[in-house]
Amino acid sequence: MRDDDRMMDLPEEFGSGVVGVCDICGVRQAVIVLNKERYQLCVLDFLNKTWLKSEKKPGAPVPLYRSDRIWFDTDATASGKAPAIVLSPTKIVRHPVVLITPDVYGITTTLLDAAIRFARDGYEVLIPDVGKTDGIGPAHHVALRAGARFGRGVSLRSKRVVDLLRLYADALGVLRDRDMADPAKTAVFGASYGASLALGLAAQDTQLTAVALAYPQPVSPPDVGTLVTAPILLVAGSSDPAARKARRQLESSGRSPAAPLEVVELPGRRHDFLARDVSAYDLPSAEAAWTRIQAFLKQRLAPPPPRPPTPPGLKPSGPTAAPAPASRPAAPKASAATPTPAA
Repeated sequence: MRDDDRMMDLPEEFGSGVVGVCDICGVRQAVIVLNKERYQLCVLDFLNKTWLKSEKKPGAPVPLYRSDRIWFDTDATASGKAPAIVLSPTKIVRHPVVLITPDVYGITTTLLDAAIRFARDGYEVLIPDVGKTDGIGPAHHVALRAGARFGRGVSLRSKRVVDLLRLYADALGVLRDRDMADPAKTAVFGASYGASLALGLAAQDTQLTAVALAYPQPVSPPDVGTLVTAPILLVAGSSDPAARKARRQLESSGRSPAAPLEVVELPGRRHDFLARDVSAYDLPSAEAAWTRIQAFLKQRLAPPPPRPPTPPGLKPSGPTAAPAPASRPAAPKASAATPTPAA
């Protein structure tokens, strides 16, 4: 019997927190003992288990990512703090980072879907939980939608919108400062009004590597795209008038070759076609859009390493030109038949 097995038989007065080896991450540390399933889990893996019965056996591979709730410092709230959800890959390497900018509704199914996909791809992901942030409420909701409904677009100069942009800028700084983050590879993603906020944040931050937008609302001023120095991907449906207007704004802003605008238009799709909980959701179109978004982020944040130069005197390892076919010898000319003398 191992020492770790003996810990399962500790008296009840010791409670469930003991020192042992976590069955998931394999590190000896303070663990929580689940006697019913004979599991020992460290705090992070215990949170990820979320009380669901696991089919994993002790010693199972480490999950691709872990999730946690954090509070970060910000000047955008009266308390100086704001909550967020962080998804962090478990692979011990530097991770590119993606900030997801929510609408004031908070963390929706679309944003959760995005966060899980990005974390599984190896990105450190942070979503500010604006639905539970003090001071964020109906006034911000009205400020976002009033300009889009009755004006030229979401007013990025509105005081309430500026508050949200400050909150997201602070969140981006916290994400870049995380221990395993690679601050040189940073992207933002948003959908609908959150995409408009992502565009506004990108106009303020010249260190971004990529900007991914899903059916954004138009913004005011309309030429804010000229301030964005990172490549932009816009995904929208052909039956979405608001996203079509936002696309025209970006196309007229004049993108440089170093920061191009890529547009993916899904035929017949309306606004919110990525949201699983609304009637506009369309699975084939959503999967096609996510595939393109993930490919865009991979191209910009995790490009393949350059091929090493070929040492002198060695032939390149790539495909070579096929040798020219050998010339065939000319066919001999047919000689005239010699008449056979008559017998």
